[in-house]
Order: sequence, then structure tokens, then C-alpha cells
Amino acid sequence: MLTKNKDIAIAGAGLVGTLLSIYLKKKNYNVTIFDRSEDIRKVKFSGRSINLAMSTRGWHALDEVGIGDEIRKIAIPMDKRAIHLKDGSLSFQPYGINGEAIYSISRGGLNRMMIDLAEKAGVNFEFNQKIWDVNLETATLYIGENEHGPFEQRQFDQIFGADGAFSRIRHRMQRQNRFNYSQFFLNIGYKELTIPANEDGSHKIDPNSFHIWPRGEFMLIALSNDDGSFTCTLFMPFEGANSFEEINTDEKVTAFFSEYFSDTKDLIVNLKEDYFSNPTSSLVTMQCYPWTYKDKVALIGDSAHAIVPFYGQGMNAGFEDITAISDLLDEFPDD
Repeated sequence: MLTKNKDIAIAGAGLVGTLLSIYLKKKNYNVTIFDRSEDIRKVKFSGRSINLAMSTRGWHALDEVGIGDEIRKIAIPMDKRAIHLKDGSLSFQPYGINGEAIYSISRGGLNRMMIDLAEKAGVNFEFNQKIWDVNLETATLYIGENEHGPFEQRQFDQIFGADGAFSRIRHRMQRQNRFNYSQFFLNIGYKELTIPANEDGSHKIDPNSFHIWPRGEFMLIALSNDDGSFTCTLFMPFEGANSFEEINTDEKVTAFFSEYFSDTKDLIVNLKEDYFSNPTSSLVTMQCYPWTYKDKVALIGDSAHAIVPFYGQGMNAGFEDITAISDLLDEFPDD
């Protein structure tokens, strides 16, 4: 049994932070989540999303805490890859022999639903709260408008850093002796594009496939949404031939897609608008050790191990972190 209702802070209201909070609430902890941005439920998503591919590891974490069936309402099974070749031909690669599937989920849609479920479980959210530093010995957060202060100091029994690849919690931990840390940026960035739904709300292409246009140094992918649209992601080098730097006019975008992705002409109908209005984002792999400090602070998810999205394991690995922590808390209560 728990010795007392400990007060736990989580930095970051993303997918990992919100799921962790639901687990901890079910174990009778008091949980407050701080996020530097405003409530995602009140804003339009920013055009930086790579749709999520939920695998068995992710579903296991959701089912263990009893919210898997709720999330399945916004998930679309993908039982195969659809490979779009340059000549316009299409081939399918099933994921298994018995209909095994991964599931396409909108990142924004899932994040909004997870915040709703966490609030329902009794988690307290504080948005627009910028954490700039943390006292590791006392588990105290320093919160303010900018990194030079003044700061509000908020002390807790324990703190989890779930604030992503550029975590402020990890930033403090990196200043310890013998803390190992590495980050590696790819020379490839990504940009979000959209295939809208048909007028009747149906999908323009097969919603139960993970669509891939592989082209060597660059590629396009598309994952379905439950509103009939697809979220597409163009992965391409920042510089050099066929790069974001080189393809910088309406004419060049049109010519590039005509040559390499000709079968998307009638699918990505707002190509030029999406290409120039959505940001070009970077891809980083990050590792660190140790990911805990005494019994006070721990890193989880991307804060501890960010991974490039091609493996489809960022969210699933983060969710598996929570399964592991939950199992350990069952074995060693309140430790």
C-alpha cells in the first residue's frame, strides 16, 4: 500500500505525459501536468504532425489502464503497406498472414482525447507554464515567462520529464558529472501535406494501407484519418539535389511532384499551399543515461530516448516505458 498520496509533477502534456498521469492517478498519486503551450484542445494543429502508427506495444499500455477501447474509436487498422512506384503502379505488402495490423491515429486527435481522459481521471493540468529549470535534490520546478526569471518555485515529491527530445528536465540532468548524452540530426527534414476527403467524406485511396512512395533519398507517406482525409509526410534532404532548399518555387514543386509522385496529382489538391505554409521540421535521435536522479526525478519517452519516425516506435516505446514503470511499482510499491 502507498505510504501517502505523493504529489507528482509531470513536465509535458503530450502522449507519454498524459498516459503516465492516468497510470499514476490509478495508483492513488496526486498528479499535476505542466505544459509550456496552451491547451491543444483549443488550438488548430500546427502542420507538424506525422500520423501515428500504433502497434501491439502501444495498445498493451492503453489496455492495461482501461482506455484502449476508447482510443480504438479514432484508430484505423492498416493491415498492409501500399507501395506506389514511380511509374504509377501499386503493390501491396501484407503485415501478416492472419490480418495483423498497425493502426493509424491522428496525433492531434489522440493527444486531445488523452488529455480529456486524464482530466476525467482527476489529473490537474496547468497550461502556458514554462519550466526553465529544476532543482534535482528537492524536486522543485522553476516556472516563469522567460529563462531569466522571475520564477515561481513549485516543489513536489517526484518529477517526471516527459517534455520531449529537447527536454528542460534533461537539460538540468545533463549538467551532472558522468551523465552520458548524445544527439544526432539527420540531413533529412519533413513537411506535412494533406489528401482531403471526398465530398461524401470517404477516403480517396485505401484507408487500410500504409501508403509509401519510396524514392531513394526522399519519400512520401500517407496515413488515413477518421474524417476521410490522409495526413501525408514528405521526407527530403535539407540541401542538395531534390531538397527543400532547391525546391523553392511553385513551378519547381509542381515539376518535382509530376516527375516523382505523378499519381498524387488529383489527391494532394492543395499541394503548393501546404508545401509553402507548413514548416519544414527536423529529425533527431537522442540517447542518455542515467535517466533517473535518486528518488526525485526521472525522464520518460522522447526525453530519454527520442528516435526518428521511420521505425514507427517513438510513441510505442514511450508507452512501453509506462508499462515497465507500472509493473515495477506493482512489484515495489511507492518506490
